[in-house]
Amino acid sequence: MNTFEKIYEVVKMIPCGRVASYGQVAAYAGNPRRSRVVGYALHVNPDPDAIPCYRVVTKDGGLSEAFAFGGENVQRELLLRDGVEFTQDGRVDMEKYRWRPNF
Repeated sequence: MNTFEKIYEVVKMIPCGRVASYGQVAAYAGNPRRSRVVGYALHVNPDPDAIPCYRVVTKDGGLSEAFAFGGENVQRELLLRDGVEFTQDGRVDMEKYRWRPNF
């Protein structure tokens, strides 16, 4: 399995109503120092319906200005539909919504 495939497998595990940071995804995919690679992989996501890349945010809960599937407004709308709330400064509350897998 190549790096992008590993990243996609991790992103598929993020449940509705939760988010993960680029660094988290990189770590769970096997290389915690490759958060930029996560961004590259998500930008070329081959199946956005099956790989919910909108659930990946910055470490401080910020949205991606370069969200490949419609921009940060679309990412925000998709997260709101998932039940994710935002702080007054427009970020995801990472304490409340960070995905914490049991592996």
